[in-house]
Amino acid sequence: MGGIVKLKNVVERLVQIKGFSSTKKPCSEEYSRDCVPKDVKEGHFAVIAVDGYHEPTQRFVVPLMFLEHPMFRKLLEQAEEEYGFYHDGALMVPCRPSHLRMILTEQWC
Repeated sequence: MGGIVKLKNVVERLVQIKGFSSTKKPCSEEYSRDCVPKDVKEGHFAVIAVDGYHEPTQRFVVPLMFLEHPMFRKLLEQAEEEYGFYHDGALMVPCRPSHLRMILTEQWC
C-alpha cells in the first residue's frame, strides 16, 4: 500500500511542476523532460508495459482513476519491487502489454 501512496504523491508533485501545469507549453520533442507529450491529456499519465520476453514494450496513456483499480495497484507494487520507486523517465510496469490492455478495458466499480 505504501507504494500507492508514494505514487499519488509523485503524481501530485508532477501536477505542480511547470511542465505538468494546465498551461502546458508545446513540445518540441515527444518526450522532452520539460513538457508533457501531446497525447497525455489532463487527468491522465503515461505507463510503459515491459514484458521483456513475449511482447514488445508498449506505451499507454492511462486515466488517473486507474490508480484505484485493484489489478493496476498490484502492477504498481510489482513495479516498485522490480524497478524501485525512484527512477527517471516514464512509469514502467512489469507485465505484458496485452495484460495491461485487458486491465484498462475491464469494467470495474
